[in-house]
Amino acid sequence: MIRGLHGLFYSSEPEAMREFLRDKLQLPHTDVGEGWLVFDLPEADLGVHPVDESGKPPSGTHDVSFYCDDIQGTVAGLRARGVEFKGDVADHGYGFVTYFTMPGGVVVQLYEPKYAKRAATAKKPAKAKPGVKKVKAQVQKARTAAKPARGAAKSRRGTTTRR
Repeated sequence: MIRGLHGLFYSSEPEAMREFLRDKLQLPHTDVGEGWLVFDLPEADLGVHPVDESGKPPSGTHDVSFYCDDIQGTVAGLRARGVEFKGDVADHGYGFVTYFTMPGGVVVQLYEPKYAKRAATAKKPAKAKPGVKKVKAQVQKARTAAKPARGAAKSRRGTTTRR
């Protein structure tokens, strides 16, 4: 079963790109050794776009975008950490969009979607099957009924008598 998406950026400045993602974008990461950082994103989605009438971008082209909940606040925070944007935020219909450049000349889109995103869900313990609560309640009731009342004594036949 597919659980997520692993993307790659190719950069002529891989160390600077890793530092940018770690320090400027503050993405959580795992150091897998020898300077290789693998960044763990909490969510992902995937879209398929057609090429335009002129055949651009060429079929087979890949693109990576980052998305956020508050584009103005996110842009302000990134600018404060030295990220340079190619232009102002613009309404592209599906969301509010801008672009920034990472080391090695890699341009990425940042957008705030207008559409509802499904929240990432952590794995939760399995829920009890329907009817389990009812059965547990019945078992508890039977146990309670089987216990002798306070002050009661069992007779030789196993029946309870009141003292």
